[in-house]
Amino acid sequence: MADVALRDVVKRFDNVEAVRQISLDIPDKEFVVLVGPSGCGKSTTLRMIAGLEEASAGDILIDGEKVNDVPPKDRDIAMVFQNYALYPHMTVFENMSFGLRLRRFPKAQIRERVEHAAKILDITDLLDRRPKQLSGGQRQRVAMGRAIVRNPKVFLFDEPLSNLDAKLRVQMRTEIKRVHQKVKTTTVYVTHDQVEAMTLADRVVVMNGGRIEQIGTPQELYHHPKTRFVAGFIGSPAMNFVPARLETNGSGLSLRVSDKYAFPVPATRTERYRPHVGKDLTFGLRPEHITEPRGEGRDPRSEFTVNLDVVEPMGMETMVFFTVGNTEVCSRVEPSAASGPGEPMRLYANLNHMHLIDPANDQVL
Repeated sequence: MADVALRDVVKRFDNVEAVRQISLDIPDKEFVVLVGPSGCGKSTTLRMIAGLEEASAGDILIDGEKVNDVPPKDRDIAMVFQNYALYPHMTVFENMSFGLRLRRFPKAQIRERVEHAAKILDITDLLDRRPKQLSGGQRQRVAMGRAIVRNPKVFLFDEPLSNLDAKLRVQMRTEIKRVHQKVKTTTVYVTHDQVEAMTLADRVVVMNGGRIEQIGTPQELYHHPKTRFVAGFIGSPAMNFVPARLETNGSGLSLRVSDKYAFPVPATRTERYRPHVGKDLTFGLRPEHITEPRGEGRDPRSEFTVNLDVVEPMGMETMVFFTVGNTEVCSRVEPSAASGPGEPMRLYANLNHMHLIDPANDQVL
């Protein structure tokens, strides 16, 4: 097992800087997910750790040793790709054991390792089949098994579930998490899917434009984003963003989001926000914090009535969309609470979960 460290790592392709001086420490046995939109540098970062891309500057360390000039085969890592890269003419057993056979492991040890990995992944009854006889999920399990049998220092996953259908992705997410709990190998996982990142990771690294925007646990990123990008990228549906302005209201503050609506700022946030009174700001609030009025202890001044534009029933919940000023807003309500499109609806904004963002630098206040 090993820790992984990146020190001021840069990757340039001609005049394009794909990765911009990032530093990251991944402790032994941790499951870290690199997440971000296409082109943010996450896969390039993974490929540099693997040795498939050369770093233009900075250092990459595995288990405390600099590996910039160490070839991929000598880094003691195992990589699982988006395409399963299985040999079609080999059985599952032969695919999983191929790397060990190349290294001339004893036959008994090869069989023991393959059978152990197959048991972990629940593919013992597939060992005699060939890839064309397997489903997509089974092929991905075989690819994972091929990595597990090597007992590497580090597992690297490059968007391994993106070729699977939605239901199978959920099953395989659970499978990967279960495998990590059993094997406890340091894991770096790349995905563009923030739901995958949130459900799998011990810590999430959010990347944007070749830089790291924020590193934290899923809960930290969800509840305490540091930038507008992280606030909007983490969470589904995405956080609502509405132009707003802080106003004084006696000894407290209120947040004006339109000519029609203004909400009281919670007293616990008054002093933090007071220096920003009168400035143009962006108000962020997640859909689940805009609901029908429910429960005790809510501030009636945060209730408001809107006419609904769109209603999306989803079974256990309903999404309703309405307009504040010129901005579309999404709210999550109980199915029985939602009226139809064009109908008025009473809603409640829980400002205890609000975020205020300075549009000049996109930093959360």
